Amino acid sequence: MTQQKPNVFIIMADQLRYDAIGTYTPNLNELKKESVVFNRAYCASPICVPARGAFFTGRYPNETGCLINPWAQQDRVSGMVKEGTPHLYQLMEKHWDSWHTGKQHLFYQVKPEQQSESLTHWDTEDNYTEYLREHDKQAPGGPKFKGLVPEMVSGQRTTVKSYSIPAMDRYTEGLDYFFDGYITNRSLEAITSRNKEKPLFLSAMYLAPHPPYHLPEPWYSMIGEEEIKLPDNVGVWYPDQSPLQMYNLTGVLGTRYSREEWRSIWAKYLGLVNLLDDGVGRVIDELKRQNLYDNSLIIFTSDHGEMLGSHRLWQKFCMYEESVRTPLWIKFPKTFDPAVREVNEAVSSMDVLPTLCEFLGLDKPEVLSGKSLMPLIHGGKQDREAIYVQYDGNGSLGNFQRCIVKGKYKLIVDLFKDETFLELYDVVNDPQETTNLAVSGDHAHEMSELVAMLKEHMERTGDHLALDIDLAKLNAN
Repeated sequence: MTQQKPNVFIIMADQLRYDAIGTYTPNLNELKKESVVFNRAYCASPICVPARGAFFTGRYPNETGCLINPWAQQDRVSGMVKEGTPHLYQLMEKHWDSWHTGKQHLFYQVKPEQQSESLTHWDTEDNYTEYLREHDKQAPGGPKFKGLVPEMVSGQRTTVKSYSIPAMDRYTEGLDYFFDGYITNRSLEAITSRNKEKPLFLSAMYLAPHPPYHLPEPWYSMIGEEEIKLPDNVGVWYPDQSPLQMYNLTGVLGTRYSREEWRSIWAKYLGLVNLLDDGVGRVIDELKRQNLYDNSLIIFTSDHGEMLGSHRLWQKFCMYEESVRTPLWIKFPKTFDPAVREVNEAVSSMDVLPTLCEFLGLDKPEVLSGKSLMPLIHGGKQDREAIYVQYDGNGSLGNFQRCIVKGKYKLIVDLFKDETFLELYDVVNDPQETTNLAVSGDHAHEMSELVAMLKEHMERTGDHLALDIDLAKLNAN
């Protein structure tokens, strides 16, 4: 039958740096050529669960109530989207044959896949675990890929937790038992098993290139250290970057490694990026075999980025470009001709849901903070004054950061206990954020404007924090 509505595919990587696309991503490079590319896309939070909560609801973490990964029982409620908040799967499954494959970090008190009224086909980490058990195979990772770090709970008490470190080893069970190989296989099954009486919606949530760096061959050995050209800011701690990062997992672990050690780590990270690219290529090839590709809208993005040694930091959990800036591309159906192919205005991951609502004619939720990208795609302007990003801790409430991006300037407010540290960067002319303009005193006007806008945003969205900033005293030492 001829479908009136396009098929929709969301392909989301996990922890993919915006600048990792290129040499080792031939399939993604081809998709990018056919897409509208948003060169300055930012996540709503540099951590998995809040980032995905915002992405799938089109609302800020402050508004969804999902602020952290809910690993500590004491703060678990702060990792859950508020009940009654509409999400994309609910909107799509009304008229699309809706499938989810892979990582499922859209958290409610009762997860969407556990809700009896859900019409989506769910294949998540639980299914993967059962698959490994049935085949008597071991999952990637384990104790050697983790290290001990301090973590605040409820912003009051320090505990010791175990989190990923950049340890490396060969995964010998093979690609089919590697999480991303499993996701690709289940995605291919979704395409071939779809209800052909409806358009298909597939949300393929990859884990790569998130650690552990426990890779199957040939990807483990694919990239040699001698091939790696590191960004200049890898392994460098800049004098005016926030010292409060040393209380965060980013600094506690990241400062252990030298620039040369990061080179070997990058080789394994990019091996995972190539593995991701291979999976995406297989999915796209199947769409073409099934004659679905031309009538498909494909969104490629990542939940957040990865520091990977930049600023001498590890993982995400901070507001530097490598952590909060993400790839975001939209490949439209052949019947739609975008007015532009590249957008250089700053946009948010929260903008995807309202964009889909407008383009697909979905029932738009009453309250959305994201803005449709369609005006930009038509060559116009988006109704937005600034981009806002927040961080409230990893597995519990503890380290707090707030960020505003307006034009070429980014203001970062880093808070830990009773201390506050400000950073201001010109991210257009200084994308590696090497010069903190907040310490010079030459940008008082920009600082005052951005602080005022950030305060107003926090109040408007019901932030649990309040900023009390005296610009004359901060960073004085």
